[in-house]
Amino acid sequence: MPPNTTASSGQQPGKSGRKKGRKARLLVLLVVLALIGGLVYGGFWTVSTVRASFPQTSGSLTLKGLSGPVEVRRDGQGVPHVYADSEEDLFMAQGFVQAQDRFYEMDVRRHLTAGRLSEMFGESQVPTDEFLRTLGWRRVAQQEYDKKLSASTKKYLQAYTKGVNAYLEGKEADELSLEYAALALTGDYRPEPWTPVDSVAWLKAMAWDLRGNMQDEIDRSLMTSRLDAGQIADLYPGYPFARNKPIVQEGAYSEATGTWDQKATPAPQGTDGAAAGLPGVPAGDAEGLQSQLAGLYGVLDDLPTAVGVNGNGIGSNSWVIAGSHTVSGAPLLANDPHLSPALPSVWYQMGLHCRTVSDTCRYDVSGYTFSGMPGVIIGHNQTIAWGFTNSGVDVVDLYLQKVTPEGYQYGGKTVPFTTRKETIKVAGGETKEIVVRETNNGPLLSDRNGELVQVGKKAGVDAGAPDRGDGYGVSLRWTALDPGSTMDAVFAMNTAQNWQEFRAAAELFEVPSQNLVYADRKNIGYQLPGRIPVRAEGHDGSLPAPGWDPDSRWTGWIDQDELPYEYNPKRGYIVTANQAVVDEKEYPYLLTGDWSYGARSQRINDLVKAKIEGGGKISTEDMREMQTDSSSEIAKLLVPELLKIDPKDEDVREAQDLLEHWDRTQTPDSAAAAYFNAVWRNLLKLAFGNKLPKELRVEGQCLWVEPVNTTGPAEEADKVRECGGRSATQAQPDGGDRWFEVVRKLMKEPDSEWWTTGETASGRPAATNRDELLRRAMIDARWELTAKLGKNMDTWSWGRLHTLYLKNQTMGTAGPGLLQHMLNRGPWELGGGESTVNATGWNAAGGYGVVWVPSMRMVVNLDDLDKSRWINLTGASGHAYSSHYVDQTDAWAKGELYEWPFSAAAVKRATEETLTLNP
Repeated sequence: MPPNTTASSGQQPGKSGRKKGRKARLLVLLVVLALIGGLVYGGFWTVSTVRASFPQTSGSLTLKGLSGPVEVRRDGQGVPHVYADSEEDLFMAQGFVQAQDRFYEMDVRRHLTAGRLSEMFGESQVPTDEFLRTLGWRRVAQQEYDKKLSASTKKYLQAYTKGVNAYLEGKEADELSLEYAALALTGDYRPEPWTPVDSVAWLKAMAWDLRGNMQDEIDRSLMTSRLDAGQIADLYPGYPFARNKPIVQEGAYSEATGTWDQKATPAPQGTDGAAAGLPGVPAGDAEGLQSQLAGLYGVLDDLPTAVGVNGNGIGSNSWVIAGSHTVSGAPLLANDPHLSPALPSVWYQMGLHCRTVSDTCRYDVSGYTFSGMPGVIIGHNQTIAWGFTNSGVDVVDLYLQKVTPEGYQYGGKTVPFTTRKETIKVAGGETKEIVVRETNNGPLLSDRNGELVQVGKKAGVDAGAPDRGDGYGVSLRWTALDPGSTMDAVFAMNTAQNWQEFRAAAELFEVPSQNLVYADRKNIGYQLPGRIPVRAEGHDGSLPAPGWDPDSRWTGWIDQDELPYEYNPKRGYIVTANQAVVDEKEYPYLLTGDWSYGARSQRINDLVKAKIEGGGKISTEDMREMQTDSSSEIAKLLVPELLKIDPKDEDVREAQDLLEHWDRTQTPDSAAAAYFNAVWRNLLKLAFGNKLPKELRVEGQCLWVEPVNTTGPAEEADKVRECGGRSATQAQPDGGDRWFEVVRKLMKEPDSEWWTTGETASGRPAATNRDELLRRAMIDARWELTAKLGKNMDTWSWGRLHTLYLKNQTMGTAGPGLLQHMLNRGPWELGGGESTVNATGWNAAGGYGVVWVPSMRMVVNLDDLDKSRWINLTGASGHAYSSHYVDQTDAWAKGELYEWPFSAAAVKRATEETLTLNP
């Protein structure tokens, strides 16, 4: 039962490829749950087991270890606000309350980060555990706790741990959640006590989810087997700085002071282009290495999506408006991080309040945190507000290694591996032991797959060289595998009172590198933080580097004072949506070459600018409306061209007519949006799907399919080619804004070879230019939607295609149908789409289902914090039959926001339940 803690696929269970190992366990579950089903029907099991795990949320409880009484006030959505007189009591109560609502989620997360999923779910999770043990997240978290974190941070982590364990004390597993009741029926699993390191380790999982361009490194490397440098450049165009503004638009790097100076004038720096082939690799070795990288691609793709989304397009929005442009005269700050949908949501809403804020009890903060972690990650305190988006800065590199039984090649010598043994315990199975080998550029990932090891042995190396033994391997250099201080940064941000203190906190925020936006009652700002590597000349991180070459290693880190920032820019607003941080020609360090291309960010810039230049002032409601903007930037480019095409088919012309008066807005009820997105998907398939190297396709699926009869009745169009046991392919383009940029450039080259395609299996003629391919895409889209939605276009809508399913993080993706029915929710028909501000993303290679979403939305009003608004994707509770399981999702799907009480008076007015925790 592979977990989907932070990144559930939303459309279908994450690909595993390891189903055999779980079949026996699931068969047992099926039999037991069939019996349970009868009890559920009678209502007995629901009452006795499901409700037994619901927490007490009113009245009073005794909590050993508190120094004074603590109040937990919950509003109509079950969101808790905690009031205490000491910091230790505050965080102890936070641990207790989060365990009440979400302990099963917390337990799965810590097993994931420790590489111990097999202890919960059995043999099927051994390969995942092997990979995660190789990365060693838990080991690094332990090192951080032991050597890097401040005494105060450790004190808070210990207090939080006491609270979690106080909730666990004396409870049987089935008193904690429905999922434990199901696990108990097939084994003897019992939760163990919480530890401070369990909390720290979750930061590694989130850092992995936002790790940067590893997939792009692999993709580009594999492309060298079939595409030339020019073709690869077509698929990775440069960032359009002239059209889409970077985040930082004022100031420059000062060579004189070696710092970022907001008053300085930019001076062109110049950057080198990406390499065209695998650096330092003899031509005869390329095939073996590409096999290795393709195998690694498979290993990454096989991981549960809880470990991170492997795909382009995922991102976030955050922007801040100066008071000079707002209705209230004080700044407004908006944030909506985009992650794959999870049930319960990855975020947990919470307020943490010292009854009297003083030097000894400093916290008065509210916002979003992670279950299992003390403090608040995104939100505001009584003075400042902050938000995050992923910067996309490249902090991870793959290294090709020449390996032998004795070690790895480096600088002309054989260097012995650093090794360690890892013991993996397996529920219902035999314990397994693995050996992890590490190089000076990180752990050898290729050891974690038997096929990769064999491929590595066969891979060619320099003829006659002494390293003939085991051939090539692949290692990972990643900043998150070095102990850091990010946990310190969380508490420092929670208590920061001004821009200077906020920047000091940002300096502690090492991994992952994020875009931080800031506001207080008079000021706005932006800071790029993070431990960002400096690469040697000639290495840009775009391709795997030769690990045997000392000149390929990282040479240092960018100093905090050198990192770009803005404070009160003249334009009066700052927008971050994963676009370029700064113009690369004006900055001496390479941050990355793989930014998001700015479709979302520029749309937000344009919306803000239009409001301001029209003489208007921006309100909280304006910010909410901007968050839910569903305008399609690629539709604005393509629709005029599609309307010029003669489809030569009345049915297709009827569909084309939908686009004539469409406003390019992707609302759930729009038939035009449904048809346009189908055209876009088929365009990508035809132009790129069969031209990419075979290694970039997912085998064993029939997701790119064609109707048997494209000119016959609607029912015929529903018939598609069967796989028939053979290997079919799924083209890799995901529809993200990189592909927007690729197609935008190619539209100016109507005779480009990318527009050509062969005759199809159904007999349609080959396309030889842009317009012929567009016609083909329009025809294919018409018949695809006929198959999916029916021939009558009056019944078509984007929401019928673009649906969101929320799936429980573990058993809801791979458990028996009865249990999935009990744990999962949906569907919701959504608007928005790929790279819109309302970023309900979908993957063109796999269908139209929603695979990433605004995981929460918030708008902070710095004039009156009680006028701020927020919402979560699901609800506060992780208990499947709680009234707060998905009670926010309907409003979230409509783009609505709830009131966000902060002051003691506002929280008291909103309170519906109060629980007093007594010492």
